Amino acid sequence: MDLNYTEAEEAFRAEARGWLEANAPRDLPPLDSPEGFPLHVAWERKLFENRWAVVSWPEAYGGREASIIEWLIFEEEYYRAGAPQRATQNGIFLLAPTVFEFGTPEQQDRILPRMASAEELWCQGWSEPGAGSDLASLTSRAERADGGWRLYGQKTWCTRGTFSDRMFGIFRTDPDSERHRGLTYMLVDLSADGVTVRPIDKLDGEEGFAEVFLDGAFVPDDDVLGEVGQGWSVAMATAGSERGLTLRSPGRFLATAQRLIELYRRRRDQVDEALRERVARMWMDAEAYRLYTLQSVTRIIEGEAVGSDSSLMKIHWSEMDVALHETALDILGPDAELAFGSDGAVERGEWMKGYLFALSGPIYAGTNEIQRNLIAERILGLPRR
Repeated sequence: MDLNYTEAEEAFRAEARGWLEANAPRDLPPLDSPEGFPLHVAWERKLFENRWAVVSWPEAYGGREASIIEWLIFEEEYYRAGAPQRATQNGIFLLAPTVFEFGTPEQQDRILPRMASAEELWCQGWSEPGAGSDLASLTSRAERADGGWRLYGQKTWCTRGTFSDRMFGIFRTDPDSERHRGLTYMLVDLSADGVTVRPIDKLDGEEGFAEVFLDGAFVPDDDVLGEVGQGWSVAMATAGSERGLTLRSPGRFLATAQRLIELYRRRRDQVDEALRERVARMWMDAEAYRLYTLQSVTRIIEGEAVGSDSSLMKIHWSEMDVALHETALDILGPDAELAFGSDGAVERGEWMKGYLFALSGPIYAGTNEIQRNLIAERILGLPRR
C-alpha cells in the first residue's frame, strides 16, 4: 500500500478544496427538517452543476471519472470544509453502485442522471415491522400483473422517506419460497396509487424516517433491478456499500476527530485531564479507519473483492462514531444539554445532535450483533450456532 499521493491526485485535492472553501454553505437548517431539506437539495444541484456531486461517475452522468483514491480525497475535503450532509446519499452511495453493477444500459441512462442532479431522491425500503436485521424474513410481496407487479405490505425506518420521490427494496415474488429465495429487487414510485407514506419522528423530533404502506402499487418490469427471484444477491451488493466505505468514508470521521481536538483545546482548562487520552484515542481510531480503508481500496484496485470485510468496517465506524460524540459530550459537561440552536449552545448544539444520530449506527445497515456473527462465520471460520 503506497500512502503517497501522485501529483495529479494532489492537484485534484487542491481544486476540490478551493471550490468547496469558496462555495460550501455552512450552518444550514437540519437536513431532515421541512425548512432545511430544500436548501440541502439546492446545494446538491449546485454540486451537480459544477461536476462535484458524483466525482467518480462517468462524465455522461455528470461525473469526473475520478479514481477511487480521488473520490476518497474529495470526501476528505468535503468534510474538512464543513459542507452539508448529503440529501442524495441513499441514491448515490447505496443504490447507484447496485445500478452500475446490475442495471441494464436503459436503466442506467434513465436513473443515474436524475439521481446525480437531485431531480429524484431515493429512500431504502429494507426493514419491515417483523424483519429488521433478519431481512430474509420479510413478508412484503409482489404479485404478477400485466407488464409488471403489484406490491403489498409495509416497509419501515425508510431513511428520508418523507422527502423522497422513489424507494428501492426487495419483495417476495415467489409465494412458495422461504428466506433468501424467491425475492426480487424493485424500484418504487412513492407517488404511485396504492402507496402511503407516513413520517416517523427521530429522537430530535425531525421527520428523518418514514413507513411506507403498499396496497396494490404497480411497478413496471422496467423497474425490476437484476433478475426476478435473484433479489437477495442484488440486495447484498447494496448492503455491502452501506456497511463499507461507500456510505461512511474516512473523511467524515477525520473531520469529526479534528473538531473534537479543537473542542478539547478550547476547554482543556475546564475538564478532567483524563479526557486528553480519550481525545487522542479518537484521533487514532479515525486514522486507523483511514489506513484500513486505503488498504481495502488497494485490494479493490488489484482486482480483489472486499466481501465480508465490510462487516469489520461497519462495526468500527459505527462504534467509533458513538465514542467520538460521547467524548465531546463529556468535554462539554452540562453545556451539552443545551437544545440545538439555542443561545449559548456550543457549535449550535451539533455535538448532542450528532450523538443522537450516532446511536443508530450500531443498528442500521445490519445490527453490530449480526455483523459479529458474520465475521465469526465468514472471516474467522467459526461454526454457526
